[in-house]
Amino acid sequence: MEVIWFVVFALLLAGYFALEGFDLGVGLLLPVLGRTRANRDRMVAAVAPYVLANEVWLVAVAGTLFGVYPLLEHHVLFGLYPLIVAMLLCWVLRDAGLWFRRRLDGALWRGFWDGAIAFGSLGLSVGWGMILYAAATGFAASPVHPVGLMLGVVVTLLFALHGWTFLGWRLPGVFGVTRPGRVLLATALVAALPALGVVGGAMPYLLAHSAPPATLNVLSLMVLPFAPIMLGAQVWVWRTFRPGKDAVRLLPSFF
Repeated sequence: MEVIWFVVFALLLAGYFALEGFDLGVGLLLPVLGRTRANRDRMVAAVAPYVLANEVWLVAVAGTLFGVYPLLEHHVLFGLYPLIVAMLLCWVLRDAGLWFRRRLDGALWRGFWDGAIAFGSLGLSVGWGMILYAAATGFAASPVHPVGLMLGVVVTLLFALHGWTFLGWRLPGVFGVTRPGRVLLATALVAALPALGVVGGAMPYLLAHSAPPATLNVLSLMVLPFAPIMLGAQVWVWRTFRPGKDAVRLLPSFF
């Protein structure tokens, strides 16, 4: 049972990086590719249908982490408390930007919330790299370390690449590039590599510090039956809002 839950946790974390990675990547690219108001609207509208579905994976990761590996709760919530709070604020700021940017039509209003999306995406991307560094050291080192910051830069660049590829798939030719689905899948795997590398290296520790078998059995009965629902909802989102669907044209009026 410990191995099964380790695989579930690794897949959830990799899925979050692969899916939320292009959300954050598009946010990172707003100041670069969104030179005009129309282009910024296109970028936000392209990514908007996927945001909430992708964030569900983070909730699943957090629930699995604290349910299956309760001993890590102290290290994550208390050892990384300032960083976690900063990332939560960036998360709120990014999502607020997505929802509020079109509530008024002024240039200053739009510019402020577009900047909030870009800044929040940057903070989350760098923060994830720093958390991965802290996890790779067994939470023995501070995430505010040159290597941690370097890993944050690497994660940010990978997310930006993934976001650029997503735009090439979702809006072919609009930003000077067209990408098929298999290339998007490849960059998704690349975006998830840092998380998979850290979790793979921590496998012996995680298996040795799993919750008791009785707890894992209860979690299996309570959680695993809902996995097909989450996957089915994700498939529905991707099929509904794939390139060429008329529903895409409605999005700019809401985001």
